[in-house]
Amino acid sequence: MGTFIKMEKQKSNIFIERDIRFHIDKYVDLNRRVLILTDDGVPKQYVRVIEEQCPHPYLKVIPQGEGSKSLQSVEEIVLWMAQMGFEKGDLMFAVGGGVVGDLGGFIASIYLQGIQVVSLPTTTLSQIDSSIGGKTAVDLNHIKNNVGSFYQPSNVFIDLNTVATLTKREYYSGLVEALKAGLIRDSKLFDIFWTHITDFNESIPPSDVEEIVIRALNVKRKIVEKDEKEANLRKLLNFGHTLGHAIESIEMPKYYHGECVGLGMLMILENIDLRDKIKQVLEKMGMPTHIDYDIDQVISLIKSDKKYNGSTVTIVQVDEIGKGYFKDVTLEWLRNHLEKNRI
Repeated sequence: MGTFIKMEKQKSNIFIERDIRFHIDKYVDLNRRVLILTDDGVPKQYVRVIEEQCPHPYLKVIPQGEGSKSLQSVEEIVLWMAQMGFEKGDLMFAVGGGVVGDLGGFIASIYLQGIQVVSLPTTTLSQIDSSIGGKTAVDLNHIKNNVGSFYQPSNVFIDLNTVATLTKREYYSGLVEALKAGLIRDSKLFDIFWTHITDFNESIPPSDVEEIVIRALNVKRKIVEKDEKEANLRKLLNFGHTLGHAIESIEMPKYYHGECVGLGMLMILENIDLRDKIKQVLEKMGMPTHIDYDIDQVISLIKSDKKYNGSTVTIVQVDEIGKGYFKDVTLEWLRNHLEKNRI
């Protein structure tokens, strides 16, 4: 038996079940044109099993990596869809990680003013974070997620067995987003990481991985249901992301997204004891906890961030586990903080 999470306001269904990929047709009408969007890093067996369930599959494979999240990719795929005769009632099916999910969701949101999109996220990062909530975007001028829309998937199928093909680094990088969820809203979720800190050299027991994913998804669900379009509360999910995205833009493709979020959390935290505790968890997960960076370069990128209003930037701060909050700071404050708290 799997776990079912329904996002009522967003009309999204999230199915969490091992091997659910083999019977997607029980939940979605696949008897229409189905664009299966994936990248060349996704194991072919995951794509093939979806193709075999579709009477009319159309496969589009993009290059793996953040470089595919571009307006050029959007234009190429939209033109191809039009040439293939995709209509309003057809389906976008994203199979892969965050890049595929973001790109597929964005294209679905604009093609014919919106077609249905579902996804099979195949990485810990996409299962825990990017697959739900409806944030879809591409990058512009090396700035992450600068062009996008809010567009909810109708169904998300989380098959925890697909992460078996990930490297240890990919696996734990994705779990950083769950660590973040625990820090801002679920102290028990953080406790799972802290309790198993000595186990990370091997792996987290499968039963706990399932609980981690479910708890992290519920943190995001509760926040998104209250604030779908990031007017206020949803910004809590950006803990570690403001600085993390800056580092990601500077160092791409040296670091994975989750690694940058981990670095971003350490960089922004004011509570030294909490920072040390998080650092221990990240180190055990094999994540980087130190980076040399140019503060001027980071500040310059922050000025392009949507959370900067011309005088202050809204950051997410955590002093007590499970209780994230907002703090408006000036760029001068941020510069002084980074100079005094190099990691």
